[in-house]
Amino acid sequence: MKEKFDVTGMTCSACSSRVEKCVSKLNGIQKVSVNLLTNSMQVEFDEQTLSERQIIDAVVKAGYGASPKTEHTSAAVPQAGTAAVRGENPAEKEMKNMKMRLIVSFVFLIPLMYVTMGHMVGLSLPSFLDGVENGVSFAFTQLLLCLPIIYVNRKYYSKGFQTLFHLAPNMDSLIAIGSCASLVYGIFAIYRMSYGLGHGDMELVHRYYHDLYFESAAMILALITVGKYLEARSKGKTSEAITKLLDLAPKTAVVERGGKEAEIPVEQVQAGDIVVVRPGSSIPVDGFIIEGSTSVDEAAITGESIPVHKQVNDTVIAATMNKTGFIRFKATRVGDDTTFSQIIRLVEEASSSKAPIAKIADKIAGVFVPTVISIAIVTAIVWLLSGATFEFALSCAISVLVISCPCALGLATPVAIMVGTGKGAENGILIKSGEALEMAHNVQSVVLDKTGTITQGKPVVTDVETELPVKRFLSIAAGLESKSEHPLAEAILDFTKKQKISQAAVADFASVPGRGVKGKIDGVWYFAGNRRMMEEQGISLAKYEERLNALADEGKTPMLFGNEKEILGILSVADVVKPTSREAIRQLKEQGIEVVMLTGDNKRTAEAIRRQLEIDTVIAEVLPQDKEREIAKLQEQGKKVAMIGDGINDAPALARADVGMAIGAGTDVAIESADVVLMKSDLLDAVTAIRLSKAVIRNIKQNLFWAFFYNTLGIPVAAGVFYHAFGLKLNPMIGAAAMSMSSIFVVTNALRLKRFQVSEAGSQKEDTDVAVVQEAMLQSSEIDTNKENQEVRKMITMKINGMMCPHCQAAVKKALEAFDGVTADVNLEDKAAYITGDADVEALKKAVTDAGYEVVGVE
Repeated sequence: MKEKFDVTGMTCSACSSRVEKCVSKLNGIQKVSVNLLTNSMQVEFDEQTLSERQIIDAVVKAGYGASPKTEHTSAAVPQAGTAAVRGENPAEKEMKNMKMRLIVSFVFLIPLMYVTMGHMVGLSLPSFLDGVENGVSFAFTQLLLCLPIIYVNRKYYSKGFQTLFHLAPNMDSLIAIGSCASLVYGIFAIYRMSYGLGHGDMELVHRYYHDLYFESAAMILALITVGKYLEARSKGKTSEAITKLLDLAPKTAVVERGGKEAEIPVEQVQAGDIVVVRPGSSIPVDGFIIEGSTSVDEAAITGESIPVHKQVNDTVIAATMNKTGFIRFKATRVGDDTTFSQIIRLVEEASSSKAPIAKIADKIAGVFVPTVISIAIVTAIVWLLSGATFEFALSCAISVLVISCPCALGLATPVAIMVGTGKGAENGILIKSGEALEMAHNVQSVVLDKTGTITQGKPVVTDVETELPVKRFLSIAAGLESKSEHPLAEAILDFTKKQKISQAAVADFASVPGRGVKGKIDGVWYFAGNRRMMEEQGISLAKYEERLNALADEGKTPMLFGNEKEILGILSVADVVKPTSREAIRQLKEQGIEVVMLTGDNKRTAEAIRRQLEIDTVIAEVLPQDKEREIAKLQEQGKKVAMIGDGINDAPALARADVGMAIGAGTDVAIESADVVLMKSDLLDAVTAIRLSKAVIRNIKQNLFWAFFYNTLGIPVAAGVFYHAFGLKLNPMIGAAAMSMSSIFVVTNALRLKRFQVSEAGSQKEDTDVAVVQEAMLQSSEIDTNKENQEVRKMITMKINGMMCPHCQAAVKKALEAFDGVTADVNLEDKAAYITGDADVEALKKAVTDAGYEVVGVE
């Protein structure tokens, strides 16, 4: 049995490791995975041996909270607005709380530092605090300023001592011990000063007057809270992905019951129900069509940008969009069984099963924390045994704790991550968590979605091939497609609009489902569609077979246009490769990273893209479940995998991957499921993200080395090892200053990341306007497509007023074609003549004018 739990109270990877370890010890546990980022735990166990209550008790016994996770399946869609789904994000709530603690800490820390250290920079104190004779007031004021800081940050004490009592100290334990020791020693000093004042021993008062460590206790908590706040900011909003997935699912469905249509909540639809879907509506459940035909946008499931034609007996999938036609279908899979619900479940499971990434600082702290505590205790005991006073021994022990307090260790990771993520944002790379930064530098395989990631995600016209004058051919194509509902019609109309091609007037228009369209132009039937359309009209394709196969091999969709006798030409449409994709893939391969392309497209199209971009591996015709499975296969080989995608269908794979990267122009769900978002939709930014990750991790390791090296040097001095030989003893105040300097060094080193530069190749955007390519292709096609059959001749468009009927049309045509070598195609609707030939333009205008019509322009 597999169950998911929400876990509260975890602050570092030592916490998640402890939870995992404690639950793993239970009898009947098969597998445990704790995710620190999402504060969740996924458990596989034998329900005959173990119960949920026992698992929760084990987590609570370890010092944390646990509860069964609320399932977010399609059945819960109507309750999508409830607190369970819509409630405040725990990460956001934690960040707000951290911000409040940070503000309160510094509001009291600033006056505290003024009281304790103001005299060092020439600032005067109020008379009631100045001088040794006011020592108790001086110390008590510091204590009062320190208490609010301790109270708002009490979580460090509760969690730190709790883990310490469970013999599993973490970073919080050292923070708690260090600050608590400073606080206790400060209170002890107040009592000693009171004793001195009461007995007239001003030397004793003077000694403790400079041995107050309240500012150390407060500074420790404040600086660590800064680090924790920066860390919390980098976590992102991972839980919103499920909510946005649910928002895409239809909330209601129209079903036929008792001979009438009824709109009901989607969870009430049963297998076998007849469901009615009109144009523009979402399909609520899975099923197969029993009446009607339509084009369905399946981008939510397959990622394919081109809508798919559906007719009787074809399957339809929940959460896809019915674009054009009215359909009735029989429900086969409903509720949690739909493909869409499975995607939601995959996203949840992949997120929960993602292994927690152990922070380097916490790994060091696992040994460092108990070692420092042991050294402090040993220091105090050794000095007491050697005959030193209790104050001297305690001072040395506290110096050890204060100088080794992990401010630098705690800041090393989050500060570098903050600077790194900020630098990424400046370059259009949104890195949503420190975990993503840490993992990206180890990536060995990059898996790419095709549509919208490698390609533009929008079909465009790539080739025009015709033996007619090109503009006349495009006019015919535009006229036919202007009334078409075919998904590729928009690409053709966009193309002709950019070329300022007028549409031919079409009469008797008809759409032939699954074939194409037809209509009359100037009394002649014209056809536009696929191979089957032409074959059914008896039009021979023998001349074009080789070319059609070549276009298919190039990953293009050929649209055939013909009249009653022959093929007039071909318009090829394709989802073209982004200009920077080739360079990005080349750079990834240069870094030794394997490049894999996953796509829902057919094998022929996928293979064409692979050859064009020299991709290592391509896997075609995959469903969302398969994409996630392919990622898992690569991970099983021991590889660190990055997934780059843009569709909802990519969400499970993005969540499963070690690092998920979403193209910014993609869906919100893909972006929410990912760890990194490429805001400029440029694959080159993925290369930059990996380089940035390596720079950040290198910086973090430098910070950790300094923090650890500083402690290695400082601890022996603080413990008084050199006191007898050189009289060298570290005052805890100096230890606190050294600790602060260590933190400043770490922050300054992290700020060097601001100088990170995008590589020259990464900044060169080989941005080619599709319209420019199309224009060049249009111009060249006029030459190439005519060279085998006719000489290249000048073509002009003459705008004519006064033509009212077919008789006028015939008269203009006769006047123009009276010139040798001139052919004219006269369009009554456009009030234009498309003329090919070498005759003088003025002579042609005069001929039309003499025929009784007015020439208003020539292009």
